[in-house]
Amino acid sequence: MKSSISETLEGQLVKLRALEPEDADRIFDWENNPEFWEVSNTLMPFSKHIIRNYIETAPDIFQAKQIRLMIDLKLPENKTIGTIDLFDFDAYHHRAGVGILISEKENRHKGYALDALKTLSSYCFSKLQLHQLYCNILADNVVSISLFKKAGFIAAGLKKDWVWTPEGYKDEYLFQLIKE
Repeated sequence: MKSSISETLEGQLVKLRALEPEDADRIFDWENNPEFWEVSNTLMPFSKHIIRNYIETAPDIFQAKQIRLMIDLKLPENKTIGTIDLFDFDAYHHRAGVGILISEKENRHKGYALDALKTLSSYCFSKLQLHQLYCNILADNVVSISLFKKAGFIAAGLKKDWVWTPEGYKDEYLFQLIKE
């Protein structure tokens, strides 16, 4: 069973699309922004070479067990505002993890992330035949918790002292969205 994103996935406000070579500089900036490292579990910078190589050789989701899609606004045409990822893709158990980034503050709290998340969820349940999606969110990340709850995810558990930060250990919630 092989699947790829050959079509653009459209929500009401955004389009999700496959990575293109011209996305390399933008992804390089996002991956190397320490502001995002705590939520992405990044410990060191990525090189442009690694990012370009990933874009050029990214295998099918069934081989790589992950996929990254770019989030573009429908209006203005093709303005890229973030990325949404599936990771830990498990075709046997029909589940995957999901993560999302809206990079610029001025594009947050406008419904774009919710639209992207709902669009991806629909794709996962209808095309990839997944049974559930999950995400891990730091307990103090109230914005992400609110987003995933609005998208229908429910808290399934709390992992105590799960993530170490320079300020100390933080709890992390596990949220799930199970196909009805």
